[in-house]
Amino acid sequence: MEGDGSLGEEIQRTSIPNPVEQPLLEHQGGGDDGGDKGLPKVLIRCLYAGHFLSRWSARMWEFSVALYMINIWPNSLLLTALYGVVESASVAFFGPIVGQLVDKLTYVKVLQLWSVIQNLSFMVAGGTVIMLLHYSDLKTTHFPLFALLVALTNVSGAIGVLSTLAGTILIEREWVVVISEDQPAGVLTKLNSVIRRIDLGCKLFAPVVSGLLMSFISLTASSIGLAFWNVLSVCLLYWLLIAVYKGIPSLREREVTRAARRSSRDPEQITSVDEQTQRLLPESIKETVVSESSQRASVVQGLFDLPCLSAWKVYLKQDVVLPGVSLALLYFSVLSFGSLMTAALEWDGIPAYIIAMARGISATIGITATFTYPILQSHISTIRTGLWSIWSQWSFLLVCVGSILIQNDITSAYMLMGGVGASRLGLWMFDLAVIQQMQDQVPESDRSVVGGVQNSLQSTLDLMGYIMGILVCDAKDFWKLILLSFSLVTLAGLLYTLYVWRVRKHLFHFEKLFVLAPWLFRLSD
Repeated sequence: MEGDGSLGEEIQRTSIPNPVEQPLLEHQGGGDDGGDKGLPKVLIRCLYAGHFLSRWSARMWEFSVALYMINIWPNSLLLTALYGVVESASVAFFGPIVGQLVDKLTYVKVLQLWSVIQNLSFMVAGGTVIMLLHYSDLKTTHFPLFALLVALTNVSGAIGVLSTLAGTILIEREWVVVISEDQPAGVLTKLNSVIRRIDLGCKLFAPVVSGLLMSFISLTASSIGLAFWNVLSVCLLYWLLIAVYKGIPSLREREVTRAARRSSRDPEQITSVDEQTQRLLPESIKETVVSESSQRASVVQGLFDLPCLSAWKVYLKQDVVLPGVSLALLYFSVLSFGSLMTAALEWDGIPAYIIAMARGISATIGITATFTYPILQSHISTIRTGLWSIWSQWSFLLVCVGSILIQNDITSAYMLMGGVGASRLGLWMFDLAVIQQMQDQVPESDRSVVGGVQNSLQSTLDLMGYIMGILVCDAKDFWKLILLSFSLVTLAGLLYTLYVWRVRKHLFHFEKLFVLAPWLFRLSD
């Protein structure tokens, strides 16, 4: 109880900044939580804790749903792929709209909708899975009811992922940037790294918990645990993040700026009728012409103002389009511990707890990337860190291509898991590099919209991967998906390399190599 009281007092002190309290506020910050003493440590920890609660729910569901589906319909990737199609299609279509909603609604309203809808959706999805697992003969005895429950699971999961997207845009694309403004240069990099570290930590431990429940208790127990977790976390998530909003003045100040910007966006009615021509017309005809012209202008403007089209127009005019497309291409891949690869490994005979452990090791390597990235970025810049990262990922994925040639299924599966796990170092450093370039180069007025479109593009390509999973649904043909995925990672690397060349006009400092050459020759002598 004493801890709760001190937290409330700290938030109250932080939320009413004045010249007397400001030195105390600055003294409270520091350490790794914020990267600068001007950031209140307790509120940054509340931000991290709220992000943890959200990501734990999402990562538990992300890992578990593939194993639920492969057990509901054994020996087929069909249900797994269908769920992936529904989820990815939802984000692909509604992602830009979600981004625009985050931009239009107040921070508090976004927070309320996100916390309630995400947790409620995952509760419903967990409940339908419990019924499907408990009544395992529904597929043969009551197929319409079986299909209805599967559809409800898919829709609930997709809604949960969409609400998670709203929270991701709010925290990662908005709040982190606003909080780090007027702070030293390294603060944004540190905040990004810690936020990603939390996400990867959830990716590490949530599957382990779910895998242990599945392997040593039952699948039903894991689905009950998922639903129960969401019941507990919804109120705590909201309380933590609303404390951050009320306690950090820059967030409330930005809310005022956003409200002013929204009010200034109302376009004036524009007509295309020449004013000189209008003066020569009779008054009755003039009114008719102006009215018809206004209607045509409204129709054309309405087409351009469709949420999806207008959001994409904003995205395509950004300087960071090529890095965004390169990052999105990495989602058209089965070379991750996603649902398709998880189901394929299960078909190969790899136990659920082994898959969970491999996924955890993969996430640990990803967490390492969040420590490595700030160091590398401070020495060679954000853009060059991205270049080295993408080709590092590509190099480790060569092991996955090599696994295709191995005849022993178990050995091949372990090579596949090893190559994918090692490649996470490059993947997550590349992810951080692209995100930071978007944060730095996208104007504040476009940030939420661009974030929504970026996630939409990623989900579109993720959707294409699941469609390929439906077309190649025989688990023994998984090698074809491996080759396709590797080809797209290669394309992503080439596109980002082209972007680096366009920005920097070179890829390597060859002149430095020539300077080092005499020294190397002397060493060889």
